[in-house]
Amino acid sequence: MTNLFSVFDPSTSLGLPLNWLSSFLVFMFLPCIFWFIPSRIHFAWSQLMNSLYLEFKTLLNLHSMGSTLMFISLFIFIVFNNFLGLFPYIFTSTSHLSMTLAMSLPLWISFMCYGWINHTQHMFAHLVPQGTPSILMPFMVCIETISNLIRPGTLAVRLAANMIAGHLLLTLLGNQGPNSSNLILTLLISTQVLLLTLESAVAVIQAYVFAILSTLYSSETQ
Repeated sequence: MTNLFSVFDPSTSLGLPLNWLSSFLVFMFLPCIFWFIPSRIHFAWSQLMNSLYLEFKTLLNLHSMGSTLMFISLFIFIVFNNFLGLFPYIFTSTSHLSMTLAMSLPLWISFMCYGWINHTQHMFAHLVPQGTPSILMPFMVCIETISNLIRPGTLAVRLAANMIAGHLLLTLLGNQGPNSSNLILTLLISTQVLLLTLESAVAVIQAYVFAILSTLYSSETQ
């Protein structure tokens, strides 16, 4: 098991964690759009960003673009890192808790600080759902407090676990190839192609889930 997970170790031969720089490859791809005549890809990307903006704006109930653009940028950053991890010899930064927790924890802390400082009564009201019997109120406060405290952990673990699970399956199937017959090798390659397609869908879905849940957590503090 140690050798299996060693594929995801963030280490390089130079003694510096340079493979974390793969997270910044997104900045090499995005600016290229503005140097070309708008194409179909540019049009599709603009439509996607507009759809995300409208959805986040509905969830946040805000008239300003600042908050929605922050969550759209978060979605773009995560989805690009998820996709880059599917290419050979590119480090998957979003499969590590040190990366995902570094995104979810500051967001959650900022939401909590903003909510408790500016909307204290509203935050206290969230601890007791409407219609809760008086006897159950102390228990509901404990349950809501615990569920609130584990939010950054669940965000981080959900993204990292989903990204590392598919990579482990691809690694396990790939290790069986050298010792297999031609028929088994054909089945393995077909299965890996299907898994790669599934991982591409998971890369988008997990980025969307992370951004949507962050948006919902933000809307609760307003």
